[in-house]
Amino acid sequence: LLKNCSQCRTYFGLVRMSLLVPIVSNDTGEFCFPQLLNSSCRKLTIQWSKAIFLNTVLSIISVITVVLNLLVIISVSHFRQLHSPTNIILLSLAVSDFLVGLLLLPLEIYRNTTCWYLGEIMCAVYYYFGCYIPYISISNIILISIDRYVAICHPLQYPTRITAVRVKLCVFLCWLWYGLYSIFYIKEQIINLIEPGNNVSCLGQCSLFLSYVIGVADLILTFIIPVTAIVVLYMRVFVVAVIQARSMRSHVTFVSVQHPRKVKAKKSELKAARTLGVLVITYLSCFCPLYCYTFIYINLTDLSNAYLFIVLFYFNSCLNPVIYTLFYPWFRKAVKLIITLQILKPDSCETNML
Repeated sequence: LLKNCSQCRTYFGLVRMSLLVPIVSNDTGEFCFPQLLNSSCRKLTIQWSKAIFLNTVLSIISVITVVLNLLVIISVSHFRQLHSPTNIILLSLAVSDFLVGLLLLPLEIYRNTTCWYLGEIMCAVYYYFGCYIPYISISNIILISIDRYVAICHPLQYPTRITAVRVKLCVFLCWLWYGLYSIFYIKEQIINLIEPGNNVSCLGQCSLFLSYVIGVADLILTFIIPVTAIVVLYMRVFVVAVIQARSMRSHVTFVSVQHPRKVKAKKSELKAARTLGVLVITYLSCFCPLYCYTFIYINLTDLSNAYLFIVLFYFNSCLNPVIYTLFYPWFRKAVKLIITLQILKPDSCETNML
């Protein structure tokens, strides 16, 4: 029986946290490094049925993520007609999603299945890319929001404001900025390499240790501010798109006779806004649970209890190319040409894709 409310809160807190770690437990078992009993972690005791099932699912997701995003990268890179400012941002997003499937998901499966035998340096590298690559996805979603905002709300200024050169420069600066920011973010993890035993509980684990101040600052800089900007931009885009859609329905007959190309272009812009709106909603649905969890448990230094939220966080990288498949005809056409090896023919890059 529980004697007081403090014990009740502790008990139910542990129960809730235990539900987030259905695979492993390190309470019993052999040590990861038997020769270093005083500093070694215990080997994870794995419930093999759940571990095999979940790891199989995650492996399949990883392979699908790599294949689909590779198709997007080849499509946008190869066909010149697809070298538009919007598609350049989608290419950057596909590269970051490709790296999630190729690097982060396999290492996340390994980290939560067995002892970490790759060493502290590889642990720091893993967390560096674990921060860097998702941050790039966030910056790409922001760039997409800005691109659609200008295209829908200021269509006459779009060709002069949003050019391929400017978009490439913005994408490059985002990759550079978040590369430097991620180094600062995991600075404490790097310090652990220089000063062994500082915040490191035992050998054989790969855990990210953050101070309260850095955790709050990161939450504000990489989630609250970007999400606020994305939501505000898309609310504006949504309102203007609805107005334009109503206007098009009321004048579509006359305008389609006088200016058929104009109507086609306007429909294309509205469809792109709707498609990228789905992309943003999917992003928020996958990213918000992890950030909300870290906000609630901001004082926790070990994110192992957030395993399922981290998986959902990475699963967004698999969904993005699926959205392309459903909403972009040019992507479906490009996939057919890639699978049938038509892209190996001379001048295939000049194929009409739109």
